[in-house]
Amino acid sequence: MARIELKDLAHAYKPNPAGPADYALHPMNMQWDDGGAYALLGPSGCGKTTLLNIISGLVRPSHGRVLFDGKDVTDLPPEARNIAQVFQFPVIYDTMTVFDNLAFPLRNRGWKTADINRRVQQVAEMLELAPDLKHRASGLSVDAKQKISLGRGLVRPDVAAVLFDEPLTVIDPHLKWLLRRKLKEIHQELKLSLIYVTHDQVEALTFADKVVVMTQGEVVQAGSAQELFEQPAHTFVGYFIGNPGMNLLPCLVRDGVAHVDGASIALAPEAAGRLQGAQGEVKLGIRPEFIECEAQPRPGTVAATAATVRNLGTHILAEFRLGDHVLAAKLRHLDAKAGDTVHLRLPPERTLYYVNDKRVA
Repeated sequence: MARIELKDLAHAYKPNPAGPADYALHPMNMQWDDGGAYALLGPSGCGKTTLLNIISGLVRPSHGRVLFDGKDVTDLPPEARNIAQVFQFPVIYDTMTVFDNLAFPLRNRGWKTADINRRVQQVAEMLELAPDLKHRASGLSVDAKQKISLGRGLVRPDVAAVLFDEPLTVIDPHLKWLLRRKLKEIHQELKLSLIYVTHDQVEALTFADKVVVMTQGEVVQAGSAQELFEQPAHTFVGYFIGNPGMNLLPCLVRDGVAHVDGASIALAPEAAGRLQGAQGEVKLGIRPEFIECEAQPRPGTVAATAATVRNLGTHILAEFRLGDHVLAAKLRHLDAKAGDTVHLRLPPERTLYYVNDKRVA
């Protein structure tokens, strides 16, 4: 296991990058602690896999350095970095048994037979592969083959890190949920350093202690699930995390008040001070879970029209029209129906403000 540091790291696939648009990864500094569970989260093409391949040594970065426990490994090939990598599709030996597939990395490193048997049995039981240890891998389902791939990544206890590149894409949805939970349990038991790439926010937030959110080659925020949900530092994080994502409304700030399509929302003094004279586009952000709905007007509420109301059993998902914009809200109960006028309260402590997509208040 190792502490992984990225120093002034950036990457461009073009030989002579002329500007930011030419970079697959924009400059970043990051540190991942020994034994932590991390996720790289973002849409396809945002640079997640490029970053993972730089850490593993499959790609050499255009700029910056990669350090394992303070040692510069930027120029070292993958086999010299002591890492394990699990890919999106199963990478196994079909002609071997499940046992031999799991034992292969240990035999290559000269482990004694008794130690191999003990370790393979331990990992097989964790992944519920023990009944299949004597079976040839070629006869197993895709789900089982991917579990073997996961096991091959986890079987070595001395690796600097285990890197996962969307490993559950080919897995059945129900088994995917079980494996996410199982990986979490395995991490807690084995204390390996795990870095997990995914575009699925549920996978990232349930698996990782810390999630790194990326978009267009840039890291826009790194934090816990709670931090990303309650305090998104960038509008992309607000939009990408949550179902539905954060409501983001363009607004005009004047005299301590945010004006949204004719509605006036009073600002807390601290927020008003930070937004005073802001240069650029200002947006108000609030999670659907934090919006409150009243039947009658009260101080601090704004009038809106119910556009859609859907009872989903556990909660009501409603959309309200405020001028030219629509706000989504998750509510415990709602008496209004589509077309009714309601009064919404946006709690100041839950309402965030962004300038040029970055949170300032």
